This record gives sequence, C-alpha cells and structure tokens, in this order.
Amino acid sequence: MRSTVVVVTWRGRDHLGACLDALAAQDRPHRVLVVDNASDDGSADVLASHPSAPEVLRLPRNTGYAGGVAAALSRVGTPFVAWLNDDAAPAADWLSALEAALDADPGAAAASSVLRTPDGRVQSAGVRLTADGHGADVPDAAGDVFGFCGGAALLRTAHLRSVGGVPAHFFCYYEDTDTSWRLRLAGHRIVAVPNACAWHLHGATTDLGSALFHRWNERNRLFMLLRCAPALVALRELARFAAITFVLPLRRHSAPPPNFRVALRLRVLAEVVAGLPAALRARARISHFASVSRRTVWRAWSGV
Repeated sequence: MRSTVVVVTWRGRDHLGACLDALAAQDRPHRVLVVDNASDDGSADVLASHPSAPEVLRLPRNTGYAGGVAAALSRVGTPFVAWLNDDAAPAADWLSALEAALDADPGAAAASSVLRTPDGRVQSAGVRLTADGHGADVPDAAGDVFGFCGGAALLRTAHLRSVGGVPAHFFCYYEDTDTSWRLRLAGHRIVAVPNACAWHLHGATTDLGSALFHRWNERNRLFMLLRCAPALVALRELARFAAITFVLPLRRHSAPPPNFRVALRLRVLAEVVAGLPAALRARARISHFASVSRRTVWRAWSGV
C-alpha cells in the first residue's frame, strides 16, 4: 500500500457513495482518508455505513477543498498522496496507472488524470498556464503538462511537503495550480496520464457561475501570481485587475457576469491587499527552495 487517497467532502451525501464505491473497486491496494468539512446533510451516515469503512477526519468547520487536503497531509504516511473530488468516480485501474506513471518517471512529482464528464467528454487532462496567468484545463495531453488538475491526481508526498504543502487559505480553486507552480520552481516535472480516467460531475458542490465562485477564482489567481510568478507579471496582472475594476462604472452593462461586478472585484482587491504581507512572506519561502527561476518557468509554460 503506497498511496493514500484523500477525498474532501462537504454536503456530499448524494454523490459520495459513488466515489467510495469506485475507490473500493480499485485494483491497487490503498488507504482512503475522507475529510468531512463539517457536513450537515447526512454525509456522515454515508461514511459510517459504507462497506469499505473509510477513515474519516471530521473538521469542526468548512475549510474548503484546499483546507481539507492541507488538514489531511499531516496524517499521510505513504509515499504517494492522491487528491480526489468527492464527485469523481475513478476507473478501476486509475490508481495503478498513476502509480505506474510516477514509478516510470523519477523526475515527475505529480501525475494528472483525465477527468471526463458523465457523457464521456474530456473535462481536463491537466492544467496549462495562460498568457495572463490563469490556469486553464488542457483538453487532451500526454507527457508533460504545466500542472495537475486537483480533481484527481497523484503526488509524491515528500515533494509536496518540501514545497510547502497545500495553501489552505485558498479555500478552493487554484490550490492545484499554485502547487504546480511551486513544484516546477523546485525543478520537478508534472505529467499527464491519459489512461488514468475518472468520471466527474463537476460543480456538484459549488455553483460554477456564482459570485462566490468568481470571488475565489479571481482572488486566488492573484494570490498565486504574487506567490509564484515573476514580479513584473504579478504586478502587471494586479494592476490590470484594478484598472478594469475602476473603469467598469464608466461603462454601461445591463447584466454583467459576476466577475465583472464592481462590488465583487472591490472585495477581491480588499482581500488581496489584506493578504499581501502573507503572500510576500510565502514568496520569500518559495524563493528559498526554488532551483528554477520564476522567469524560466513563465517563459516555458505561459501561453502554452
């Protein structure tokens, strides 16, 4: 047993059982650790009654996906740790394919699965870095990708710890891309594994079009850039975000999408300013262990 599969759930009663069923059917021995983010919908009953009897870490409050994985990391003693969404159901050979990929490539610190929608379409085969610093899903990949998709991935536990673990304060979104940045800066590679498949409901827990989603998404992208990207890139994107925010009241929008609502963007800016000292301290820590320059990673992967 070389892998611990960490499943983070919050009010996942309706889909958690299918995830646990799929893990019980894996063809490779593993440990399952479910982090329950203070669910109040009966998820605890699903966990208690499931035949696989998963280990459960119940948190006193909802810490999000990032907080849940971070809380679990101190309890992982296996060489590999998998991140798995509670609305994902991996194929029976999912874990063995990921372990085999890392066994075959000592330079790789993480292996990303192929996430498919219930009708079979590819949602993500990894993460790419856009020219403006967003993380975006790769629709089809083999070999190296910039980053792994945190919905279903396998990482070397020691490498994850050596680059600072999981940014718990992100709550959810961009914790995988930020971690990929740090692994890249430390000189590690990340690979896509086309034959490691998981079916993903996507958005079963959060509303992907909601104001809250856009707030986390925009805030965490900026935090990630301040922590990991070249300074000029981080400052450029922060300035661009602020400039668009202050210009928006001058434009007429009948019903702007949430990420272009001034109130939401002002809240994001306030949170980023408040978190700037911590982000800069994290940047200094990242610089301490980095063996590859931020500029080198950016030039190699931005816009790819």
